[in-house]
Amino acid sequence: MRPIKQAGLYLGTLALAIAMIVAVLQMGASLPAPDAAPHTQQAVASLDATSGAGALLQNLRSNLDHPLSHLFIQLLVVIAACRLMGKLFVRIGLPAVVGEMSAGILLGPSLLGLLAPDAFAFVFPADSLGTLRLLSQVGICLFMFAVGMELNVEHVRNKAATAVAVSHASIVFPFLLGVILAYYLFSSMAGPRASFVGFALFMGISMSITAFPVLARILQERNMSRTSLGSTAITCAAVDDVTAWSIMAFVVAVAKATSVIASGLTLLLALAFIAVMTLGVRRALPLWIGSAQLRREEPSSGTLGIIVCVVLAAALCTEIIGIHALFGAFLAGAIMPDAGEFRRRISALLEKFSSVLLLPLFFAFTGLRTELGLLDGLPDWLICFGIIAVATTGKLGGSTLAARVTGMNWRESLQLGALMNTRGLMELIALNIGYDLGILSPRIFTMLVIMAVITTMMTGPLLTLLGVRQPQRDGRQEASRA
Repeated sequence: MRPIKQAGLYLGTLALAIAMIVAVLQMGASLPAPDAAPHTQQAVASLDATSGAGALLQNLRSNLDHPLSHLFIQLLVVIAACRLMGKLFVRIGLPAVVGEMSAGILLGPSLLGLLAPDAFAFVFPADSLGTLRLLSQVGICLFMFAVGMELNVEHVRNKAATAVAVSHASIVFPFLLGVILAYYLFSSMAGPRASFVGFALFMGISMSITAFPVLARILQERNMSRTSLGSTAITCAAVDDVTAWSIMAFVVAVAKATSVIASGLTLLLALAFIAVMTLGVRRALPLWIGSAQLRREEPSSGTLGIIVCVVLAAALCTEIIGIHALFGAFLAGAIMPDAGEFRRRISALLEKFSSVLLLPLFFAFTGLRTELGLLDGLPDWLICFGIIAVATTGKLGGSTLAARVTGMNWRESLQLGALMNTRGLMELIALNIGYDLGILSPRIFTMLVIMAVITTMMTGPLLTLLGVRQPQRDGRQEASRA
């Protein structure tokens, strides 16, 4: 058929369809209207009485108040603030994650809510926080899955003696100090649903966590990843993470259980789940995925579907058991096949999505819970600085002494202690769990968030003071690393 005939046929068909639509609309206009509800009739009358410009403004206002519009506004504000603060902190020699953590606090009631309460109420209305919390939890589960994939069992085997000694000393000593500190703070600082045991265990955990991913990035930025000290630090942090989060799972099980028998059953279910994942799912995954897919340069959609299902199923199981969804996601990452570059490729796909979109929401949600105004006067600030001092003494001091005993010299021992004192995002995750369970009050939660930020900020300057220089970078490198 010639192009002219095709065009004529197309236009004729289009004109016929339009004519039929108009005819049906005219015929339908004469049909009797259904009985409308009173509120519908009022809305129609109000709409008829509104001018054209007024109706447009009313429609725009209604669309702006929609939950989806508020979510997009929150995403724009949070992501922009985190990116800007991340770049700023990289320029002054600190990890980008510290800037992002700080951005979350600045967007909360501590600064934005104080300086611009109307803007704060508009961007973060109370009825939108449920959605923000759920999305932040999804981001944390993806982040913990990536953390699990970064664990390297071979590193632990090669440096087992030093790793176990340093990591356990960096947990036991600060944990002890945290429990002692809880004895003096329980009556005035504990949450509404806290027992002394739960509060003391959470204080111990908050003193003893090391941020494995942040530490890895600090080592990379300072060209320490391939050094003996860097290898030892990353191994110690890996053992520290596994141990600390195992203790955390126990603490959550005890805190959420209604009796000793219930907590025991929860722990048995958790052990059974770990056995199924490590002995069953770990061996089955290479067969489900296929050897060809494991070595493929770009994972297929089918492979990603299997991985997502495993992560979601693992997170769901641990959430139902009662030890929080992030533990299942972490274990799912730890059992992923390590053939070729499979873990690295999967991690690269998830890291950008979670770090750019979802993790900033977690920082913002944490910032909304952090109220510096709750620290009322000098006594509260003295307690806060005391918590920072206890956390640093326990973590840095315990790691340093253990490293010295295993044969490292004093300078390297202190450098390792400074690295192990990095808490970062992992600390915020633990603190939010304690807050959600009602174990930590808003006031002690705020103090511990400040401690997490400051101890993470200390790592870079301490390393520089101890002789580990920050490599020179140009602006483009800084921007890419942010």
